[in-house]
Amino acid sequence: MARLSSRKDTNNLYFDFTYQGKRCREKTNLSDTKINRRRMQKKLDKMNAELLTKRFDYLAHFPASKIAQKLTQDELERSGEAVKNIPLFGDFLGEWFEESTLKWRPSHLRNMQSMKKKYFLPAFSEKKIDSITRADLLKFRTSLAKEPGRNGRSTISNNRINKIMDPLRRVFEEAADRHDFNTPFIRIKPLKIEKTDVNPFTFDEVNKIVSNVRKDYSRYYLIRFLTGARTGEIDGLKWKYVDFDNRQIKIRQTIVAGECDYTKNDFSQREIAMSQPVFNALKLQHDASSSLSDFVFCTNSGQPIDHNNVTKRIWYPLLKRLGLEKRRPYQSRHTAATLWLASGESPEWIAKQMGHSNTQMLFQVYSRFVPNLTRRDGSAFERLLKKSLKGKNHD
Repeated sequence: MARLSSRKDTNNLYFDFTYQGKRCREKTNLSDTKINRRRMQKKLDKMNAELLTKRFDYLAHFPASKIAQKLTQDELERSGEAVKNIPLFGDFLGEWFEESTLKWRPSHLRNMQSMKKKYFLPAFSEKKIDSITRADLLKFRTSLAKEPGRNGRSTISNNRINKIMDPLRRVFEEAADRHDFNTPFIRIKPLKIEKTDVNPFTFDEVNKIVSNVRKDYSRYYLIRFLTGARTGEIDGLKWKYVDFDNRQIKIRQTIVAGECDYTKNDFSQREIAMSQPVFNALKLQHDASSSLSDFVFCTNSGQPIDHNNVTKRIWYPLLKRLGLEKRRPYQSRHTAATLWLASGESPEWIAKQMGHSNTQMLFQVYSRFVPNLTRRDGSAFERLLKKSLKGKNHD
């Protein structure tokens, strides 16, 4: 008969019973309390009933047990049947992570580790990977839709859910291939993503922001508005990548969670032409910060700025104070693109400045901002700046 006992060293409950003439012990990871003993009593009663009638299914009660797997395999081998060594989801996930880590960038690795700990392991870790069904995955996806979102959203977005489900799909595809079972990711299509609205700032709004923001951030936002650089690219920009002689900003790295990393992709490695206001602003910034840090924009201690902190403390309060619609700082990138288009610059030139591989993205995202385009190389934008942008040095 089975009974509940507790380990002296951990005070955790375990089942103690005899099966096929062997004494077996299976831990529960529950401390020895009256409540936990009551919780385990139903399982204990069922085990004893099955042991008494010789219908005890060891794997059904303890699917992660090495003893159960060994006994089951021995039984099948005695009967001449082969048994598949199917791992638990948690074990295979660990193996998959170990194999994939080398090809992941540090920022992606951190994101994957976060998803593994927060979502994947709590949902599936103790299940055999081939036992997880399509219904289980759909249920898991539904549970994600109830998770709290970021930036004021009540739930996480469909885009975020898709990004969580995609690596899970690849895990099951690899496991199915190695262990010869059908992946449960059948007819599970990505959720529809709402099209992100491009909501750029006008020249008047740009002037308003640059003129009214804290002085130590005026050059920062001016350069963001007039270069189209991504947040991580401008925050991670170092002086060695600022080429005043050729009037170019060389985008060679980005910064994520305080650490420098490779850019979003190979096409993001590019040179952005400095317009005159950008050139002037960088010269002034060089005088202000080059002795403090390798980073163009930095804190008083020389550390790179924290974009989340700056957005919350500087950006959103400024928009509110100026009576401007609340928009993410990323709209500064859209602003640059639409200003270049409005000035009549070549789509090929704009795509190169933005770090796009071709003009397709440009026309897809900014189609309503495309005028009758001319074929120039940056000079049209310079003329528009001279006419529209107030001030000369933005100091």
